[in-house]
Amino acid sequence: MKGEILKSSTLIKIVSFTLLSIVFFYFGKHYSDGSQQLIFFNTHQNSPTTSQFVTISPNFNKTYTLPPIINQTTTKSPENSIPPPPPPPVVAPPPPAVERMGVLDENGVMNNEFEIGDFDKVENWGNETDVIESDGGKVNKFKFKKFGLCPARMREYIPCLDNVEVIKKLKTTERGEKFERHCPEKGKGLNCLVPPPRGYRTPIPWPRSRDEVWFSNVPHARLAEDKGGQNWILIDKDKFKFPGGGTQFIHGADQYLDQIEKMLPEIAFGRHVRVALDIGCGVASFGAYLLSRNVLTLSVAPKDVHENQIQFALERGVPAMVAAIATHRLLYPSQAFELIHCSRCRINWTRDDGILLLEVNRLLRAGGYFVWAAQPVYKHEEALEEQWEEMVNLTTRLCWNLVKKEGYIAIWQKPMNNSCYLNRKEGTQPPLCDLQDDPDDVWYVDLKACITRLPEEGYGANIADWPSRLQYPPDRLQSIQVDSFMSRKELFKAESKFWKEIIGSYVRAWHWKKFKLRNVMDMRAGFGGFAAALIENQLDCWVLNVVPVSGQNTLPVIFDRGLLGVMHDWCEPFDTYPRTYDLLHANGLFSIEQKRCNMSTIMLEMDRLLRPGGRVYIRDSVAVMDELQDIGKAMGWHVTVRDTSEGPHASYKILTCDKHLLRA
Repeated sequence: MKGEILKSSTLIKIVSFTLLSIVFFYFGKHYSDGSQQLIFFNTHQNSPTTSQFVTISPNFNKTYTLPPIINQTTTKSPENSIPPPPPPPVVAPPPPAVERMGVLDENGVMNNEFEIGDFDKVENWGNETDVIESDGGKVNKFKFKKFGLCPARMREYIPCLDNVEVIKKLKTTERGEKFERHCPEKGKGLNCLVPPPRGYRTPIPWPRSRDEVWFSNVPHARLAEDKGGQNWILIDKDKFKFPGGGTQFIHGADQYLDQIEKMLPEIAFGRHVRVALDIGCGVASFGAYLLSRNVLTLSVAPKDVHENQIQFALERGVPAMVAAIATHRLLYPSQAFELIHCSRCRINWTRDDGILLLEVNRLLRAGGYFVWAAQPVYKHEEALEEQWEEMVNLTTRLCWNLVKKEGYIAIWQKPMNNSCYLNRKEGTQPPLCDLQDDPDDVWYVDLKACITRLPEEGYGANIADWPSRLQYPPDRLQSIQVDSFMSRKELFKAESKFWKEIIGSYVRAWHWKKFKLRNVMDMRAGFGGFAAALIENQLDCWVLNVVPVSGQNTLPVIFDRGLLGVMHDWCEPFDTYPRTYDLLHANGLFSIEQKRCNMSTIMLEMDRLLRPGGRVYIRDSVAVMDELQDIGKAMGWHVTVRDTSEGPHASYKILTCDKHLLRA
């Protein structure tokens, strides 16, 4: 009987329930404390009337002010009701410690030990934003209609130099007016994508491009036909070849450069002479061969009968611009070049009281050299001898010193200061320019038949040799008008440090050295820190530093650093051929120029300048990013918006763009 009871299911259930109760009681007592109840149970209550077996609410020991809660639920309070007591004052938590990432300390003084912060997070240049089409039931998110291709006849279109309608209406062209800028009227500018020529190929990379380029990229044989006998350029199957010769140096540019340096060792290419100007450059072999001697030469020529010479120069990867020395100042500052070269450049230097040579004098640095290789130097024909005498007479009145004449080359040197000018006989022509004349004011400024004064402080003359001058703040930095209480030297150093570290990160993360960058343009250059950073990071490219007319004129500082630059207004087209740059860099350009210019106009001009396969880097305000992104898509670019190192809520973003090859 007893065994049957033990085997009964009822007894088993009772025993099991008892054991489970004991286990739960043990865990509840062991893991409970006065602040957190495992199963609403507490043995630490102070009240003697509270049983330890009574469950306690989680809100126990919390206090509340009831009147505000009651008032929230009351639709209307009585007029004579007593107002509730004010809530206890809220004590704000202490502000977080500020981590200084800028260039100023708490006193507003530059700190050389400032931190840039984390580098921009980068991955690759690929497209992360797909273009959403309007067909197939998809919604078109473009603000801009897709831009179409221009007609095939515009494949080499330069808007301000190919304005035939305006050129036909010029009153005179005897001084070369037709080769100067004549931009389209507002509303008649470029509104399509300039197509490449048929058979366009990815350009041959530097340094091979110095000696050969694809025929299909610049399909013009006339220059080879006219100048083939002078060793300028030859056609070899599907390529143009450049033997390195010129009209006056048919045996090659290297031999010619050796001769110049042997004539005057003080020239010291790549050390004392760092920045040069080649006027009437042909296919730019003079500048191409100076690059191996650490000399940056800007090669300029007009779009004349040999209209593609600058196009060949840029296709080769040599710094060049379409420019004519005619009636306006060239777009470079005073004392920009240590050496200016003219080899059979077909310019009459003595016409109009020497006004063209006076422009060369403005551009030439104090103590700089003018190298002239031409027939009047060495031929003894009566007309040529007369030209030589006129040249000697003019240069003497300019206080230039003929330091060397040998064979077909003559070299003059500009004085270091104004003492010679001031000691000339009274009435000597040309006169000194007015004290009010700004020699660095160049945008649509007429040539002036006067001698540009040199700064009394010696600015521009006392520059360090290359490469020290790249990072050394020049004297002319003090002449720049800057809206800042910081020292100009501190701003200079801060910009240089910022771009050096940023570009270093791009070289590591984006592998810029694999991009085969050669022709680079900085569209808002500041002091040239971006270009200097590319040199510091050993990227084998050259940079044209553009200084917009809307900002401070920092061109003198850029040239004093040993870099190239030019003045420009981005509301107008730039004077170069299509498809001539591998990388366009714009830092803060659009947020400033949007008040003056149409942003789509600037972007279309950028597309014209950019080679197929080229890249664009825009660092600008969040306020303009959406519009720039839409314009980029409308032009067929692959666009990506990225955060800066400051994170997703920063006021600046980065827009990277790839241009792909479009076929007509």
